[in-house]
Amino acid sequence: MTDTTKIFVGASDAPQTLALKFANRHGLVAGATGTGKTVTLQILAEGFANQGVPVFLADVKGDLSGLCKAGVAKKGLVDRARDIGMDGFETAAAPVIFWDLFGKKGHPIRTTVTEMGPLLLARLLELNETQEGVLNIAFQLADDQGLLILDLKDLKSLLQFVATNAKDISAEYGNVSPRSVGAIQRRLLSLGQQGGNKFFGEPALDLDDLMRRDRQGRGYINVLAADKLMLAPQLYSTFLLWLLAELFERLPEVGDPDKPELVFFFDEAHLLFDNAPKALLRQVEQVVRLIRSKGVGVYFITQSPLDVPDEVLGQLGNRFQHALRAFTPRDRKAVKAAAETFRANPKLDVVTAITELGVGEALVSTLGGRGVPSIVQRTLIRPPASRMGPATRAERAAVMAASPLAGRYEETVDRKSAHEILGKRAETAAEALRQEEERLKREKKRRPAARTPTRSRGQTSRRKQSTFGSMANNLLRSAGRSIGRELVRGLLGSLFKGR
Repeated sequence: MTDTTKIFVGASDAPQTLALKFANRHGLVAGATGTGKTVTLQILAEGFANQGVPVFLADVKGDLSGLCKAGVAKKGLVDRARDIGMDGFETAAAPVIFWDLFGKKGHPIRTTVTEMGPLLLARLLELNETQEGVLNIAFQLADDQGLLILDLKDLKSLLQFVATNAKDISAEYGNVSPRSVGAIQRRLLSLGQQGGNKFFGEPALDLDDLMRRDRQGRGYINVLAADKLMLAPQLYSTFLLWLLAELFERLPEVGDPDKPELVFFFDEAHLLFDNAPKALLRQVEQVVRLIRSKGVGVYFITQSPLDVPDEVLGQLGNRFQHALRAFTPRDRKAVKAAAETFRANPKLDVVTAITELGVGEALVSTLGGRGVPSIVQRTLIRPPASRMGPATRAERAAVMAASPLAGRYEETVDRKSAHEILGKRAETAAEALRQEEERLKREKKRRPAARTPTRSRGQTSRRKQSTFGSMANNLLRSAGRSIGRELVRGLLGSLFKGR
């Protein structure tokens, strides 16, 4: 009978387990390439899912997509199961939902710029204090005028409007520097080129869809295709900042539940922390400290414990350490650091053991009674029930077609928002100026020609206004409807406001 209070991890002199009651106190899976980290992640994800705990994991190499298919009972796996006393080893597929920010290998994940918010977006884009102030003004202006900022084109249009009308806006909201607006626009351009144009929009992700269970009560394993996403670190950071912040904000306080509400695994965590914006590091540190009270466990998978900042590392109570190599001074430092994080075992030389572990072996220490770490043990990790290796394209497509979320996020929805509203205002202003131009022409035809080419102030003003109208019409005709709106939006917005 399956124990519903813990996950079986492997065995040493005794079975090694992960207590569900303390699984929300986070964890670390570390080790050199090829030592078995991915399999450990896989068996933990399976274990949580089988206990009814939904899982989210970033699949950097694509290996974890095989969770959706039953494994093959090869002789080596059967022998390993027998050696660790695992009775009745059977292969089985896990319930999986595939996600992809690019919408190719899974359901698209989106959020809106409004949901991201100015503070989070400013920290992500590493804006200085002045630029952050301008971004806040833009968001406040949008709120006051009822403008939805759903995607990047909405934000770009809003910022262009702010820059062109900087004088009037500064008088009401505070100083607006066109130079600062330009800097923000350049950062947004970079973000869009990395895939932000697909990430920002609607329909936005419903967080409840990450916390689903199947008909048997098993938690779904949400697998995020991250192979291409890792090539766009700014977009990856955007996604993590938003997702973690949203979970922290929306989930209720539950203290220490009998089992987690949700568990996150971040594979190749060094890609998250290497050269990461300070805003991201601060956000992750805050989340790791506080989100466990929401019932969410966060597990980092990386090569060395040194890849994780000390402020985060100190919060990771459950440890699974695979082999490390000690070829360089940094390697030796990593081995020593890893050994010092474990509760000592008088029967085990941890420093030596870390360098001698075989593939599929790990030093394991998990939280036990009252949340105290167990004595570190050299452990044979159990074999996974699902496939070790990636799913084929056809297998992935079949899982997506049978997904409970099939068709929910695939089609983009483009509601009337800031881009369309400001564009409509520009068109209205252009039409008003065109009508004024025609009126002036009709008046000129009705008036007798004057002998002297004298001009009154009113006539001069009308001619200037006529010139602006001509410029607007020429721009709209030459650039086309879509591009023309972008070019003249600021100019016409200012004129229309004056009228």
